Amino acid sequence: MDRNHLSPSDFIGVQGKGIISFGSGQPDLPPPELVYRILPTYRDFRYGTVQGMPKLREALAREYPRSEAGNFVITNGASEALDLALRAIGNKPGKKKSLLLPRPYYYSYPPLARYAGMKPVYTQLVNGRIDFDDFEEKAHQCRAMLINSPSNPTGRVEAIPTLRKIEKIASDLGIYVISDEVYKDLIYVRENYLIQGPHVVTINSFSKTYAMCGLRVGYLWSLDREMVNDIIGMKSHTSMNTNILGQEMAYEATKVPKSLVNSQIKIWRERRDIIYDGLSALGLELWKPEGAFYVLPKVRRPRDFVWNMHKKYKVITYLGEWFGAPERVRFSYALDKEKIEEGLKRVKKYLESG
Repeated sequence: MDRNHLSPSDFIGVQGKGIISFGSGQPDLPPPELVYRILPTYRDFRYGTVQGMPKLREALAREYPRSEAGNFVITNGASEALDLALRAIGNKPGKKKSLLLPRPYYYSYPPLARYAGMKPVYTQLVNGRIDFDDFEEKAHQCRAMLINSPSNPTGRVEAIPTLRKIEKIASDLGIYVISDEVYKDLIYVRENYLIQGPHVVTINSFSKTYAMCGLRVGYLWSLDREMVNDIIGMKSHTSMNTNILGQEMAYEATKVPKSLVNSQIKIWRERRDIIYDGLSALGLELWKPEGAFYVLPKVRRPRDFVWNMHKKYKVITYLGEWFGAPERVRFSYALDKEKIEEGLKRVKKYLESG
């Protein structure tokens, strides 16, 4: 690990005695018991259909308006869904090759855009939310826009009036919307608002809602069948089918009562309050999360903070510059409240040390 060339890969999966990780975007809550019940008897490990298991897509179609199984592609996590959607859009004919991204952003968005032959264009968030006037002005030069609400890394949820304006401008301009909604079930302030339109691709996953990260089951949904077919075509020549066992377990997860998912919101909100109040009490400036499980406080000398917290205090945090926020540091509060409280004590010691 090099102090001057830190990257997320330096911290992903790092564990050890006494280490407290505020880095991971992985829920620590257990998956629902229901998803395990097929394991003792499961024996089908043949190739599956490229688009994804029909019964899983049929179950998902019941959750989305005007949908059929054909509106979905099951992918290797949300990351593959994003990659395929961006490449499908980037391969469309036309002069416009830009993707509009709010900044701060999830750190994989700019590289994925460039891999798809698209140029990232940024609109700066104001108080963690989209400034629609700036967004609208820049949208005219773009082929597509990417929305992430609730957001990683800010934890903010976009206002419904703003999302409706985005729907309209996208429809008026005939541009694509990729809506990354992997945290849609982890909202503290309202129900999720599903962005809709003729060229909308929604990205989702079983990783965050059901704590099934390692199984790598995500999906995309779109009413644009041409887009869906383009994505299936690419997937047939790249990853082919998504993990068959993971899809079976994801299918079982679709049977989990909504009440179980909702009961977890209380846990996330309690953790949110502990870390938000704790960091605020230490004098750090940050936005109060309304969803997901991240905070993004401003700190002095962020690189020194991340390096020293890890090396001297055994606390992992992520550099805000990875997310387009160079004055900030990202904390994930996907860990139990006792560890959050201990981690805050160590942050206090660091800040008091000068």
